[in-house]
Amino acid sequence: MSEMYIVIVAVVLLLVLIVSTNLLLRFKPKKLNQEYYKEHWQALQKLCKDKSTWPLAVIDADKLLDEALKRSRYKGKSMGERLVSAQHAISDNDGVWYGHKLRNRLVHENSVKLKERDVKDALVGIRAALKDLGAL
Repeated sequence: MSEMYIVIVAVVLLLVLIVSTNLLLRFKPKKLNQEYYKEHWQALQKLCKDKSTWPLAVIDADKLLDEALKRSRYKGKSMGERLVSAQHAISDNDGVWYGHKLRNRLVHENSVKLKERDVKDALVGIRAALKDLGAL
């Protein structure tokens, strides 16, 4: 009887170990190709030189972050949901949300007047998130 009990406990522990290992592996973020992200980041930084391309710089930075979130396997139907999923991995959540909300305003509102400070704050927040994810 006690041998059977030991076998059952051992099987249960083994199953728990297998399930927990699978869960950990499933949620482990994927390592990102830093060279790819550095090249894209440098390209969008060039957009900051001309005031007329500031909106495009913010939009492209947001797209790059969304791509990093997807490739890191953060779940969510929208970027906002993926940002919530990744909030534990991002050190400056306020900064990254500022950048994402500015991108949304640029895409959905017609007359957004950008100030240099707005663009810098948005890009700093997004860049920090990309660093936190291991993309930069």
